[in-house]
Amino acid sequence: MKFEINNVSCGYGSNIIVKNLSMNIESGEVLTLLGPNGVGKTTFFKSILGFLKIHSGEIKLDGENVHNWKKSKLAKVIGYVPQAHVPPFPFSVLDVVVMGRTAHLNTFASPSKKDIKFAEETLELLNISYLKDKIYTEISGGERQMVLIARALTQEPKILVMDEPTSNLDFGNQVKVLEQVNKLSKDGLGIIMTSHFPDHAFLCSTKIALLKRNHEFIVGKVDEVITEENLESAYGVKVKIISTKNEEGTVIKSCIPMLSMIA
Repeated sequence: MKFEINNVSCGYGSNIIVKNLSMNIESGEVLTLLGPNGVGKTTFFKSILGFLKIHSGEIKLDGENVHNWKKSKLAKVIGYVPQAHVPPFPFSVLDVVVMGRTAHLNTFASPSKKDIKFAEETLELLNISYLKDKIYTEISGGERQMVLIARALTQEPKILVMDEPTSNLDFGNQVKVLEQVNKLSKDGLGIIMTSHFPDHAFLCSTKIALLKRNHEFIVGKVDEVITEENLESAYGVKVKIISTKNEEGTVIKSCIPMLSMIA
């Protein structure tokens, strides 16, 4: 599977926010969008998902332009995990996950036993079966995020789009979500996600798109894009990139802001 973004410009009305952005992702790859607030990361996602019409360029899946696809067809290919989601009714976790099967149901059809079983298997895949009968609005933020991932996976997508999947999560839950991102990519899923933390890109990305202001962007491999110079240019702060090794001897990089420590 190959997902291509070719010279895409998008925005609201005549206001172009993202201009001539190009990138591609294949099965098993994780592409992270980085950049300061207001550069168009969420706008770009809305365009990928068909919520916003692109101004120019093309979006292709395995060589086929998805521009004229129906939303129902697009939903079978692209799964979406939003930043946060609180339903208006107190659904059970299983009910929320089963909602991901909507793209595969006919109009007015109800989920079948097969759909429910698929949802249960997805909960097992993410090791959150213990949440199945709990009320979604009463579980923790980290647990809700995992449930949203499960819901997206029940769509059986080829691409998973995740808008700041670690937003508002504590440190432990951030790590758990990133571990799932790595696991899903190793299982062959292509993932595009946004983050405000360059460290997250070091931990699970194969590619980076660093969006700057004034329609500037850099796309490439992690080590090529996440440099001290590029981060300072994008965010306006000085950072130092350091390296350490985990227990297996793998080198892991992280970004340290160079704050002025006032006694």
